[in-house]
Amino acid sequence: MNASSRVVVGVDGSATSLDAVRWAAREAVRRHAPLELVTSSLFAPGTYGDAISLRIGAFADPDVEAKRVLTAAVDVAHKTAAGNSLILDTRLEHGSAARNLTHFDIAPALIVVGSRGLGEFTGGLIGSVSTAVVSHATCPVAVIKSNIVSDGPVVVGVDCTSNSQPAIGFALQEASMRGVDLVAVHAWSDLELGSVLTRDEDGPWADSELAEKTSLAESLAGWSEDYPDVTIRRVVVQDRPVRELVRAAENAQLIVVGSRGRGGFASMLLGSTSRAVLHSVDVPVVVVPTNR
Repeated sequence: MNASSRVVVGVDGSATSLDAVRWAAREAVRRHAPLELVTSSLFAPGTYGDAISLRIGAFADPDVEAKRVLTAAVDVAHKTAAGNSLILDTRLEHGSAARNLTHFDIAPALIVVGSRGLGEFTGGLIGSVSTAVVSHATCPVAVIKSNIVSDGPVVVGVDCTSNSQPAIGFALQEASMRGVDLVAVHAWSDLELGSVLTRDEDGPWADSELAEKTSLAESLAGWSEDYPDVTIRRVVVQDRPVRELVRAAENAQLIVVGSRGRGGFASMLLGSTSRAVLHSVDVPVVVVPTNR
């Protein structure tokens, strides 16, 4: 197994984790990469574990239940691969599920998690494990919701700083593998639309719009040479980034964002825009670590 190219997916037996397995299996097939299924028992020998690990019955054997969960997930992965070659491995760990999905001797190419696990509240779109994994992973993390579509473009949020470059590269790779367009969204104001500048073709709004379009073009420069098969559609708008990305998600099969944008403090593990997108859209979202 090529450890650095593998796709790792967290499994806990919930419906959303099985959706994540299906998505991860298709991704592994597209990448010609190994797939690793990871589950975590609630109780490590001699400890109590923590609240974001696999929930099991009070009288069940943790390892027996975890193996059952893995067996079911393996079956789902093979059925999803539908005859395509798929190298598959499983790993049973104890203790924190989030830690087991973010601490590796060799980091994977991609980590995949369901939006919420067993026993998590339904009031929010993202559960505690998913949030912890996205916040601490050193590689891209895909958070999978139940709404998985096979058509539509890949959408990437671009803030026109170097922080966007890893996300742009990941999004282009995904668009190329899927044979779809890439929509590059640059929303250049965190304020309400029209609250600062009124649209005047000869006024300051026009100058600002032209400058932002130029910035987006510069951010995308050179990428078309690496991915000549991908049509890149550019969207530049004066609006809140989150609102524009949520709007774009309505017709997308995948949203890609950087973990932190230009307004993010260096100490923050996950920026406000990335966090808001995760909580606001119902299509798969990939969070790509920014240059640190």
